[in-house]
Amino acid sequence: MLKNRTIRVLVAKPGLDGHDRGAKVIARALRDAGMEVIYTGIRQTPEMIVETALQEDVDAVLLSILSGAHMAIFPRVMELFKEQQVDDVLVVAGGILPDEDILAIKALGIQGCFGPGTSTESIIQFVREHIQTERLSMEEEGMAHYEE
Repeated sequence: MLKNRTIRVLVAKPGLDGHDRGAKVIARALRDAGMEVIYTGIRQTPEMIVETALQEDVDAVLLSILSGAHMAIFPRVMELFKEQQVDDVLVVAGGILPDEDILAIKALGIQGCFGPGTSTESIIQFVREHIQTERLSMEEEGMAHYEE
């Protein structure tokens, strides 16, 4: 019998940005919405983020950045996912993202961009609607450990 398992989300703070209040608010909101959340903490390299995403087998990665280094860091994150042949993980960006950079960010394969003032409900809904459903399907017998 097929059923859906809990959505697994990685919330990451790439680069030298030390401000993580927003990331923690998002992590808590996702957790309160029933998702399993892994929070990396601050000052993560793209390599650390992708490695954690792979080790934790997440369905989505939410990158939170305020430093202005998004056009240097986001391409590297997406390049590393491509090198690992990972194309089924939802990647979303949040933080200070200038309007003129949004098209370039989305062209990298980052599906959602959220700035200050975005409601947590909007982000939760976006994640739920854009996770690849095949990732969430599991066989009841072989995947019972997800429910423990």
